[in-house]
Amino acid sequence: MKYTKNCFASDNYSGIAPEAWAALEQCNTGFADAYGDDDWTLRASNQIREVFDTDCEVFFAFNGTACNSLSLASMCQSYHSVLGHHLAHIETDECGAPEFFSHGTKLLTMEGENGKVQADALAKLITKRSDIHFPKPKVLSLTQSTESGTVYTADEISELAAICQHHGMNLHMDGARFANAVASLNVAPSAISWQAGVDVLSLGGTKNGMAVGDAVVFFNKELAHEFEYRCKQAGQLASKMRYISAPWVGMLQDDIWLKHAAHANAYAAQLGQRLSEIDGIELLNEVQANGVFVTLPPATTEALRAKGWTMYDFIAEGGVRLMCSWATTQAQIDDFVADVVAAA
Repeated sequence: MKYTKNCFASDNYSGIAPEAWAALEQCNTGFADAYGDDDWTLRASNQIREVFDTDCEVFFAFNGTACNSLSLASMCQSYHSVLGHHLAHIETDECGAPEFFSHGTKLLTMEGENGKVQADALAKLITKRSDIHFPKPKVLSLTQSTESGTVYTADEISELAAICQHHGMNLHMDGARFANAVASLNVAPSAISWQAGVDVLSLGGTKNGMAVGDAVVFFNKELAHEFEYRCKQAGQLASKMRYISAPWVGMLQDDIWLKHAAHANAYAAQLGQRLSEIDGIELLNEVQANGVFVTLPPATTEALRAKGWTMYDFIAEGGVRLMCSWATTQAQIDDFVADVVAAA
């Protein structure tokens, strides 16, 4: 099987999963109502409700940045603040979009081991100031799986949710890789979402094998009031919505989305194990989802890139991120490890 050597740079580099492609082809027949009033969008929304075993409001958007930014804006006023980990995607990789769409809501961040928000740090940040001169904490945003490749357990989420509830805050989850967390923990999706206290979930599809399109899932339906207007105003209301929603139908049936996530996780675990056995290479975090974070000698990194491998410098000097996807193959793992051994 031919492949490009940049396959570990990101799970976004992968193509479209066959089940998503098949559904996309199936929906491309005849005419359908526009702007989300089609049967495919209804089916996808209902399937998400079935997956989470609860009634919820579902909206589709083009990408995760829109899902995160618009959902956070729906929970905040401009004088509020959103709390999160200092490595969170909303802080490091969304070009100020959360602040832009909320008309100035401030992001307040905290450090935490393994990419996770810690309960004591959260409580401390919430109570740091309560005067009118400081933006009032309103939302906690958690990334699942985290930007460090780790996952929050149901108990960890529940503990943080309890702190939020005590202080009148809502809990948002950036689930760009939510499927990988579900597969890693081997739990029901509900267990690490609404049952654990999550109010709104940005549910990722793109990184799990779709071409385009993530979803905003409001478990707290009151927060979804007039959200459709936010989507329209922000340019996220697709006229031919069926082409965004149909792939969800293909991926959610028979738990295909979790099968692909488990595939990516398994190859990441293998890659991490094999790299850790090579002298001079150290894992920065336990491999819990589909990301491997390692320190590589600079000469090794340079040699790998010279051979065509692409990877992100993600943590610090010498630290790189390697992402597996639904499309990762054994041959890719074997070839990469062989090239690491040759360069080490």
